[in-house]
Amino acid sequence: MTPTIPSTLGVEPVLTAPVCPAPVARAVLSDEAQLREHLKRCPFETIEAACAFRQSGDLSLLPTIVRGVIARFAGREHRDRLTHATAGELQLSADLGLDSLTMMEIVMLAEDVFPITINNDELRGLRTVADVQRFIECKLRRDLK
Repeated sequence: MTPTIPSTLGVEPVLTAPVCPAPVARAVLSDEAQLREHLKRCPFETIEAACAFRQSGDLSLLPTIVRGVIARFAGREHRDRLTHATAGELQLSADLGLDSLTMMEIVMLAEDVFPITINNDELRGLRTVADVQRFIECKLRRDLK
């Protein structure tokens, strides 16, 4: 017996099977949606670079992603420095006002974006934005082999 759905518009509804994307497509969409959710307070170019990185593994996107993740947690008064200064000059604490708790938040977001894990001891040597970029690049190269 076929169920009947009453029509309120004078047109009989058409029953069709639900259309579901292939499981792989759902996983990719879900992964990208989660990534976008994690990065929702980051600059747009950071989100786009992170999505492209997930697809390609292109390490040339790393500076855009790292600066955007840091910008997410830096105070408004420090964000312009991330755009205009070179990464080697920018001190995480002195120039960007990042404390150890904020660094832990940055680490958690970086672990969501990149396929790496970072422990607390590894953070001690990171003083500049360039240090963070090099550190993540080294972790990615080592972990992706």
